[in-house]
Amino acid sequence: MYKKLYSRFLAAHPHELHFACHSHHYWPDVSREAHLQYWDDSCQFVDKKWDHFFSVKIPRAQKLIAENLHLQHPEQIVFAPNTHEFVFRLLSSLNWNQKVRILTTDSEFYSFDRQINRLAESPQFEVVKVPTQPFATFEDRFEKELTSSSWNLVFLSHVFFNSGVVCDVIRLSKAASAQTPFVIDGYHGFMAVPTDLSLIQDKAFYLAGSYKYAQGGEGGCFLYVPPSTRHRPAYTGWFAELSHLNNVGNKVGYPEDALQYAGSTMDFSAVYRLVAVLEKFKSEGLGVEKIHEHVASLQKVFIDGLASHPSIVEEKKLLKGKGLVHGHFLTFELPSAEMTVKVGKELDGMGLQTDSRGPRLRFGFSLYHDKEDVQKALGILARLKSSLI
Repeated sequence: MYKKLYSRFLAAHPHELHFACHSHHYWPDVSREAHLQYWDDSCQFVDKKWDHFFSVKIPRAQKLIAENLHLQHPEQIVFAPNTHEFVFRLLSSLNWNQKVRILTTDSEFYSFDRQINRLAESPQFEVVKVPTQPFATFEDRFEKELTSSSWNLVFLSHVFFNSGVVCDVIRLSKAASAQTPFVIDGYHGFMAVPTDLSLIQDKAFYLAGSYKYAQGGEGGCFLYVPPSTRHRPAYTGWFAELSHLNNVGNKVGYPEDALQYAGSTMDFSAVYRLVAVLEKFKSEGLGVEKIHEHVASLQKVFIDGLASHPSIVEEKKLLKGKGLVHGHFLTFELPSAEMTVKVGKELDGMGLQTDSRGPRLRFGFSLYHDKEDVQKALGILARLKSSLI
C-alpha cells in the first residue's frame, strides 16, 4: 500500500528485492521534487539564500524532527553533513588537559568507534567498551559501569548497527550523572523505532540523520543539544557565529543554543529532502508507530517463514534482545565473515539484496515492502546453494 511513495526507485529496479534498506534506503518520490526546489531557491535567492535556509527550512526541519522525538525544544537541533563532525565536536568539547574517560560499547558505528580507537592510542584517553552480548544482561552491565565510576563522556546506540538489537537508552540516560555528557546515537532508530525523549531532553544529546529511515539521503545529519549545555568545541565552524559575524578581534564566542555545535558551509539540499519526506509521512498519517507496526508485521512473516525452510537460516542464529527486540533489520550470526560475503553475492545474483557486517548477515524491512516481497525473499533463500545452517 505504500509502494506508491517510491515509484521512481522501484521502477529503476524492477527485478530486485532490496532488503538492505538499513544501509541504503530507497528515497520517496517527494525527495526528488525537494532536491529540484533547492536548486530553484538557490537560483532565486542567490546571496540571500542563507537567510532563507536559516529562517524557513531549518526551523521547519527542526520542528518535524522534534515532533517525531517528542522534544519540546526544536531550536536545540543543529545540522551537519555527517555524524563524524558531531562526534569529533563532542570529543573536542572535553578537557584534553586532563585524563579523558569514555564509556561506550563494542558495537558502535565506525564514525565513533574508529575515532576513539585512534584517540585511545594516547595515554590521555581511557576508553571502556561494554560488550553488548549477551543482550539479555547488557543494560544491567552497562549501568553498573556507568554508576560505579566517573566518566567524561558516555556514548551508545539506540539500535546497534551490527545486530539490530534495541537498547533501553532512556533507562541508562536517567542513571547517568547530570554532569556527564550522555550521547545517544539514534541513526538506526530515528523514524524506525518509536522514540520519546521527553523525559531525558534536559540531559541527553541525540545524534541521527536522514540516510537511513528518515529516507532523505546522505548529508542531512543532526544533533539535539540539551538546553542547558554551554560548551566550547575546539572543532568549530563559522555557523556558530551567525548572530555576530561582524565581530572583530580574537575572542571566540559561542551561542547558547544548538549552534554552539554548528560547523560550516554545507549542502542544504539534504535538509530540503528531509523536510519533504517527513512532511509527506505526516500528510499520509505515517507516524513512527505506524511505520514500525508495518515493518514488525513483515519481520514476523519472515521469521515464521524460516520454519518452513529448514535448509536456510535457522532462527537460533537470529540475534535477539529483550523488550523491543529489533529495529528495522534482522541480523543472523554465521560462522565467518567469508561466508556472509559468499552468501551475499549469491543472493544478489538471484535478485535479493542484503548486506553484512563481519560474520553477521542483515535483512532490512521497509515501507516499500509487502508480504508478497517477503515470501519472494524466502523463496530465494530456499534456493541457496550455500547452506547457512
